[in-house]
Amino acid sequence: MKKNSGYVSIVGAGPGDPELLTLKALRCMEKADIILYDRLVNEEILSYARPEARRIYCGKAPGVHAMTQQKIQQKLIEYAAAGHHVVRLKGGDPFVFGRGGEEALALAERGIAYEVIPGVTSAIGAGSSALIPLTHRGAAVSFACITASRKEEGGDQQEIGKLAMYVDTLVIYMGVSHISTIRTELIASGKKVDTPVAIIERGTTEQERIMVTTLDQLEETAKINAIENPALIIIGEVVKVREELLQLQQQLPARMEQIG
Repeated sequence: MKKNSGYVSIVGAGPGDPELLTLKALRCMEKADIILYDRLVNEEILSYARPEARRIYCGKAPGVHAMTQQKIQQKLIEYAAAGHHVVRLKGGDPFVFGRGGEEALALAERGIAYEVIPGVTSAIGAGSSALIPLTHRGAAVSFACITASRKEEGGDQQEIGKLAMYVDTLVIYMGVSHISTIRTELIASGKKVDTPVAIIERGTTEQERIMVTTLDQLEETAKINAIENPALIIIGEVVKVREELLQLQQQLPARMEQIG
């Protein structure tokens, strides 16, 4: 990229905790002229930008879009063509349900220089924060990430049930409004009703909530706890590892005293 030409940095902001922003993403934020950021980006991260940098919100909530995807891509092209360093800031990783690939293609087709800066995706970040490994020896050698919200692509909710037949751990993004269907499809596809499930709301942040339940009780648990977006659903035997770790942590102070 030429020093004086405009370009776009498609940046992953991580799962919510500002300290999970990568150093490369931080340095990019500090140089940006214009930042177009999504709904799930922790606004503390915007404080890393230069005071004179322009900040533009273009987030999408269910049924409410501040800016269409096509409009976002047009803005990226326009600002970069005018010579600006534009940061397209997305929650998690831009290439995992972030439509970063679409934006990269739009920029490439118009001859706009761009770079992609990975971020910690929510499945990894929220899972680890909740003490749930997505793979674990003896419990899971595979995992898959899927979005339950696929209306725009004409997706079939039955795909969740089919996928669950071939992987050990299933991580579902954007599944809060589809929990009833998720439960029904997974049980219909042969998933055991006592399969462990974790719901992680606002993972890695100070507002994080973690609910552990079973597939059979998934819908009831979500209703009782009034689960809201953003939330991640992890389904599989690996959820049991969290309970084991929490039990061991209770013994840790006593063990430390013995060591001392």
